[in-house]
Amino acid sequence: MLCVVVRLPWAGDLGMHAATVQRFRHSLLHPGNPLVDADTPSPYHSPWMLLLGTVAKLTGLSVFVVLRLAALTGLGLLVTGVRRYVRTLSGHRAAPALAFLSLVFLWGPLLFNWSGFLGLNSLALTVSYPSVFALGLTFHFWAWLTRTVRGEVAWGACLGLGALWAVILLCHQFTGVVASLGGLATVLAARPARGALLRLGAGVLLGLLVLWLWPYYDFFALFSAGADLEAVHRPLYQHLVGRFGLVLLGVVALGFRLRRDHRDPLALFFLFGVLVFAAGGLTGHYSWGRALPAALIPAQLAAALEAVSAGRVLVRRGWACVLLAALAVGAWTQAGTLGYAVPRDALPGVVAAKYRTPWAGYQWIMRAGVRYGDVVMARRFPARQIPAYGPYTVAPGYPDFFLPDAGRREAAVERYFSPAAGAGERRGILREYGVKWVLGGSEAPWLRRTAVGPGGQVLYRVLS
Repeated sequence: MLCVVVRLPWAGDLGMHAATVQRFRHSLLHPGNPLVDADTPSPYHSPWMLLLGTVAKLTGLSVFVVLRLAALTGLGLLVTGVRRYVRTLSGHRAAPALAFLSLVFLWGPLLFNWSGFLGLNSLALTVSYPSVFALGLTFHFWAWLTRTVRGEVAWGACLGLGALWAVILLCHQFTGVVASLGGLATVLAARPARGALLRLGAGVLLGLLVLWLWPYYDFFALFSAGADLEAVHRPLYQHLVGRFGLVLLGVVALGFRLRRDHRDPLALFFLFGVLVFAAGGLTGHYSWGRALPAALIPAQLAAALEAVSAGRVLVRRGWACVLLAALAVGAWTQAGTLGYAVPRDALPGVVAAKYRTPWAGYQWIMRAGVRYGDVVMARRFPARQIPAYGPYTVAPGYPDFFLPDAGRREAAVERYFSPAAGAGERRGILREYGVKWVLGGSEAPWLRRTAVGPGGQVLYRVLS
C-alpha cells in the first residue's frame, strides 16, 4: 500500500477530492462548488478536506502531493484503529493481524471496488479518499467507546466521543452511518447504567450540535437527496454472492459468538447492518446500501477472531485452515492490485490479466494553456477529472443535489455536443457559461485547435 501511495492510481472519485482541495487551497472561507463555477455548498467540504486545503495553501505543495499525505494519514489511522478495536475483542497477539487480513481479503471471487469498503483493491484505489480517513477514525471511535462503556463512563470521554462521531459523519457521511451502527451495538452489548446513558446522550447531543454548526454545508439537508443518489447506488445490490460470498464464513463465526454471548457486540453490529441494507433494497433507497460495511466488518472480524477464540485446540486449528483457504481465494481475486504497486510488465501473465489500468488524467490540458478557474466544455467522463487541476466544467461529472441547475447544465452539454445543434445554439451555450475551452466535438470557426491528448482527444480554445 505504501508503493500504491507513491503511484496514486487515478480512478473513481479522485478528481472530486482533488478538486475540493483545489478550492480550499484558493479560498478557505468561500471554496464554492468544487466542479463548476458556482457559489454553492458541497457535502465534500468536510473538516478533513479543509485541513488538507490549509496544508496545500500554507506549504505550496501540489494537490496530489497533499493527497499522498492524506493517504499516509488514512492508512496510519486505519492500521492503528483496527489494532486498538480488535484488542478490545481479543487479547491474543495474532488477533489484530488476522483481523486485518480478513478485512482486506475475505470478500468474494468477484472483484468489487467502492469507497468505504475495505477490500485490498478497493483500498488501493481509494486510499487518499476521505472514506479511508473516516474508517480509520471509526475504528478508533469504536475502541474508545468500548473501553468507555466497560469502565467508568466519564463526562469528558462522552463529550469527546460525541465530537469525534460528528467529525466522522462530516468527513464521510456513509462511513458515519456505519460508525453509528457499530457504536449503538457497542452500547447495547455493554448495558451501561442509567447515569452512563445520560452522559452518553450528552455526547450525542454535542455531536448533533457540531453537525448543525458546521458552516460549509447543511448536513441535515442530505436527508432530502434526490433520485440521482439512489440510481448511483443500485449496483450495490447486484452480484452479492460473487462479491461477498466468502463473508459467509464470518456469518457462521457470528453464530458461534452469539451462542456464547447473546449480547455479543459483533453479532448486534452485523444485525443492524443487515437490517439497514435490506431495508434499502426493499424500499428502493439504494443509497442505504452504503451501510453494508456494517454487516461485512463484524463478520470479517468474527471470522478472524474465531481462529484464536474457539474453545478446543482442534476446532481452532480446523477453523484456521478454513480461514486460510478463504483468504487465499480472496487474495487471488485481488491479485491485480499488485499492478498499482509495480509496473505491469513485472507481473506474471495471469496476474497482469487481473490488473485494471487506471485513468490517464488531464494534466496535458494545463500544459496547453488552461488556467485555474477557466471553464471547460467537456463530456461527463473528462468532467470527472478536469476540475482536479483547477479548471471548472460546465456540468458536474458527479451527481450534485446541492447544485440547483445541475440538470440544466447537463442538458446544455448534451445539446452542445449533439450533431443536431446549430452554430448559434452552440455559441449561445458557450457564452452563457463563460466557456474558454472545449474538449472534443467538431471543428468550428469560433474554435482554435490547441492540443491533442491521449486517445486523440482535441482541445480547442474559444475565440472571443
